[in-house]
Amino acid sequence: MIDDENVDPVLAVYRGCITDELRRFAYLAETEVVDVEYALKLADSLGVARWVFRNPRGLVGALAAIGEDLRGDYTYELIAYRTFSMRGKPRMIDPGSVIAMDEATRGETYANIDPETGRILITPRGMDPVLYGIRGETPEAVYRAHRFIKSYEEVERWVIFRSNQCTDAHLKSKRTISSLKPYVAAVLEGVVSDRPRIIPGGHVIFKLSDGTGTIDCAVYEPTGRLRVIASKLVDGDRVRVYGGVKPFDKGLTFNIEKIEVLEARAITRIMNPLCPYCGRRMKSAGLGKGFRCGRCGFRDRGSAKIEIYMDRDLKPGLYLPPPRAFRHLTKPIERYGREKTGGVVWFYPWHEP
Repeated sequence: MIDDENVDPVLAVYRGCITDELRRFAYLAETEVVDVEYALKLADSLGVARWVFRNPRGLVGALAAIGEDLRGDYTYELIAYRTFSMRGKPRMIDPGSVIAMDEATRGETYANIDPETGRILITPRGMDPVLYGIRGETPEAVYRAHRFIKSYEEVERWVIFRSNQCTDAHLKSKRTISSLKPYVAAVLEGVVSDRPRIIPGGHVIFKLSDGTGTIDCAVYEPTGRLRVIASKLVDGDRVRVYGGVKPFDKGLTFNIEKIEVLEARAITRIMNPLCPYCGRRMKSAGLGKGFRCGRCGFRDRGSAKIEIYMDRDLKPGLYLPPPRAFRHLTKPIERYGREKTGGVVWFYPWHEP
């Protein structure tokens, strides 16, 4: 990994108590872009020892990892590592064992398999040394899940981490549209101000307004069912959206990770009344002559057109993409209501060797 020109690894070592400034730095790194000069100055002021292998940009993540002391919600992840000789080669994991693990630990572990495609999600797709990673609610859950996995290659070692994955740690800040800036993660609340449109590639775009401004919201094709939900929105729907800001030539776009429909606007149509005798929808008998039924001949000079409420096929609620489109920090729907705080839960074994 150190030889990969696309990464900038930095090792940072800090001795002492976590300061408020470090916690603030971690929050900023999770929610927006942090300037590397700020990271360098903070490291110098706190006496953080560091080893920079290429570009100091990696110091931002290293300091954020130190400053994130998990005082808020947290989960656990068991990571199994590959032997050096296998790194870069296809991972050899029995898919059936992953399916069995997912069924046995469902609700206690998360995002093991994508239900729409059947794709195994615990194995990375890159050249990194990780064989697989299992995320879950407790150390007991991830350890139990790990014991289900059948690997056709040697596991060099494994360790259980307490982490902020699956907690929405990056989506803590509710913002107004007028306050947005590039690459900020945010939660917006507003009203859909036009009908969604589908652009080449199958992506869905709609405008959101909150009284301070209007922004294009994008739901991309890989998000699967979330794109279907977005396409059902209409102007006037009140929603809360979660995601991040991306700059484009024509301005900012809000890339949506999840949608919460707060209020689905009622849609009505003006239609002819139904015949009270046979139930068929009547036709106009002419100007000022009321309506007549084409089936049974009933006439009603006093009836008028009626307002019909249409079925929206969209209910208030929280909608997420399938697990294959999750980010590392995305909180699965199963975790809502299970947020926790507190100290370390000691568990043994938590590593091998």
